[in-house]
Amino acid sequence: MNEFAPILVLGALAAAFAVFSVVLAAVVGPKRYNRAKQQAYECGIEPLEQSAASSGLRIPVKFYLTAMLFIIFDIEIVFLYPWAVHFDALGMFGLVAMALFVANVSVAYAYEWRRGGLTWD
Repeated sequence: MNEFAPILVLGALAAAFAVFSVVLAAVVGPKRYNRAKQQAYECGIEPLEQSAASSGLRIPVKFYLTAMLFIIFDIEIVFLYPWAVHFDALGMFGLVAMALFVANVSVAYAYEWRRGGLTWD
């Protein structure tokens, strides 16, 4: 149990800070409510009274695609951290494997860039 005490203490401090921050913001923060703040924010699109599916309107997916691209490339780049930590232990095999991985990510990034997936309209 002594091995996990620092982790438990850190978790308790993080939870206490989160609760304290939320309570403090609710107590001290300004309470100026208006109609715009009460509406849901839908990715820059004005919210509709009726659902988009029932009205037959098409909703642009550029926000969704940009978010998905960010998540995909972010997750791929996270794999560089364990490699950097154990770089010495992996030797030449690790270097070649990571070079192939970076080349693969670079090809995907260049494809998206050329296709126009990274331009914001």
